[in-house]
Amino acid sequence: MRVLGMDEAGRGCVLGPLVVGGFLLPAGDEARLSAVGATDSKKLSARRRVSIREALRPLGEVAVHHISPQQIDAGNINQLEFDAFLALILQFRPDRVMIDAPCHPSGIPAFLRRLQGAVEAGGGGRPLLQAEPKADLNHPVVGAASIFAKVARDAEIEALGPVGSGYPSDPVTRAWLLGFITREQPFPPSVRTRWATLDNLRQQALFR
Repeated sequence: MRVLGMDEAGRGCVLGPLVVGGFLLPAGDEARLSAVGATDSKKLSARRRVSIREALRPLGEVAVHHISPQQIDAGNINQLEFDAFLALILQFRPDRVMIDAPCHPSGIPAFLRRLQGAVEAGGGGRPLLQAEPKADLNHPVVGAASIFAKVARDAEIEALGPVGSGYPSDPVTRAWLLGFITREQPFPPSVRTRWATLDNLRQQALFR
């Protein structure tokens, strides 16, 4: 049974892309993934994530979708993420899919029905679709997808320079963004300009 795990990195960030990772395990033997450390990427150091990613490469197939800040600003992040999940399923044609739930648990049945309909309409057959909270922690195949997505996103954030993590609560990220506001400079393309974080920082700048 070919099992596809999927997860994202960077959904709540004000900087950088939303990255959706897919990891296809050809034989469905998740014990092999556990043995090399596949788990929720947030529980691993940056160095450990890279090390585990390299150990995972020969165990399955990987694809990573990058959704840019411009796409997020112009569209709907929920739909963009949904489209990435769908594209990965149609690319790999798995027998079973496990997703780290992108919605409240009460919304999972509706999400899966919609995804199943889109997969069938796209010619992807009827794989068993599953989604649950903390799937990246509880299912190594999703943990593997989580690691590939997180490492890919971290590389893009690191390339921006000393900007912090990109999350709205990060004081380094906030200070970096506030600098553009106080200097009255346009934000670079790495910024999601529709995020409420920027409105809050503009208000903060008025009272400095």
